[in-house]
Amino acid sequence: MTVTAYALAVVLNLFCLFLGYQFLFRPASAATGYGVPARPDGDAGAYLSIKGLRDGTFGLVGLALLLFVGARAEAWFMLAVAIVPLCDTLIVLRHGGAKAVAFGIHFATAVVVLISAGLLFAV
Repeated sequence: MTVTAYALAVVLNLFCLFLGYQFLFRPASAATGYGVPARPDGDAGAYLSIKGLRDGTFGLVGLALLLFVGARAEAWFMLAVAIVPLCDTLIVLRHGGAKAVAFGIHFATAVVVLISAGLLFAV
């Protein structure tokens, strides 16, 4: 179970880094994949940059906790961070995004993050 717990945590943190990169360097396609495309007539640059920095930072902090502090600290981090994809689900739904994206991507991510937290607490 230890290998699974650590592997899942590392994959989730690397995925956050990937998402951060996507929003910083390929913002339009990343926003569409998020479920709420950036409006061409608005100032989407700030929103996309903030999202990229947020996700990238979560990935770095998660990896640092796992490497330097341990599984228990990472588990608490994952538990707290699960709020983000849960809120992302609501954001996508509130702004007319597809339910499939809201639940299939964001809500499912929250569930996986919570599973990761549970596995890390069990280690």
